[in-house]
Amino acid sequence: MTAGDLITYYDDRTGERFGLTAGELGGWTAATSALLTEGCGLGPGDTAAVLLPPHWQTAAVLLGAWSAGIELSIRGWATAGLTPAGDPLDVTFVERRRIGNWLDEVPSGRHQFVLGLAPHGEATGDVPDGYRDYTSALRPHLGVHPPRHQFQEHLPAVTDGTSYREYAQIAAALAERNGIRAGDRVLIDTTSQEQPLIWLLGPLSVGASIVLCANLDATRLDQRIAHEGVTKVL
Repeated sequence: MTAGDLITYYDDRTGERFGLTAGELGGWTAATSALLTEGCGLGPGDTAAVLLPPHWQTAAVLLGAWSAGIELSIRGWATAGLTPAGDPLDVTFVERRRIGNWLDEVPSGRHQFVLGLAPHGEATGDVPDGYRDYTSALRPHLGVHPPRHQFQEHLPAVTDGTSYREYAQIAAALAERNGIRAGDRVLIDTTSQEQPLIWLLGPLSVGASIVLCANLDATRLDQRIAHEGVTKVL
């Protein structure tokens, strides 16, 4: 275990392990907020679609967009035919493998970012037409001060109208239901817990840290629990 990691990410298929302290995640969050506000001219009243799996970069996207007061539509896999095309959103964040996939209905946006979710935040190699690579666009903003924007808690955090205050209350209730306490280190299998309220906001709302495991190898579970000091498994 790396002391001080707030989020640690594993991918057992690739062998990747990457950890971020609270300060490092805060830096990526602030840079994402600056990318959206200063780089794209967006803010409260604007909307974003997030088509990303549980991942440390996804955490930065979600927290950065919310820090900018942007209303989010969080969309899972296999949405083809389930969501109307509608008008273009203000911004979209899309995992590379979902673009052009027949299972997905990827919405369009005035600003479109693609994430390859490569180790250590490396740039996406293949950037489709009409998209910008998220990490490349983000890097000029790394090191900025946290956003000064003070949004109102009654404003919607997500496109179903749930407010920031209500979303925070739901996250805390889910943490309580799952028995997560301050100081816990929570291991999460990303294939079974895809909702940010569970894998991100619930633990953070009570002061717990997170170990995200993609393509989890069950034979390594006991070793990982011991190595990472895990106190709770979801």
